[in-house]
Amino acid sequence: MEDLGAPVSYLTLADGVPVYASDGQEVGKVAHVLADPAVDVFDGIVLETGILPPSHRFVDAEQIAELRERGVVLGIDSELVESLREPSANPRAMSTGADDIVSDELRDKLRRAWGRISGKG
Repeated sequence: MEDLGAPVSYLTLADGVPVYASDGQEVGKVAHVLADPAVDVFDGIVLETGILPPSHRFVDAEQIAELRERGVVLGIDSELVESLREPSANPRAMSTGADDIVSDELRDKLRRAWGRISGKG
């Protein structure tokens, strides 16, 4: 494995840098960094493997040993990389609209009314 340079933050990790398994074998390139910088959470990377057609694998942050200027080193070997799952849409992603929000004052009135109706208030 070549010199990968100094350690870097996930915030500065560039797409396209090579990714190496713990056994030194190059297993692909960084397709995308998965993170939420607003709350300083690094989830992992999407690894692009293969040539035509390229396939993608999700590498969890816990499976990454080093982030460097010119490459990423995984904490798993190349055989295990092949068994990584494909990335999927975030099931926790939600959207809310004005209809989903009830003011505190209205909520309190509804609770008091329900308490009277149900005999618990």
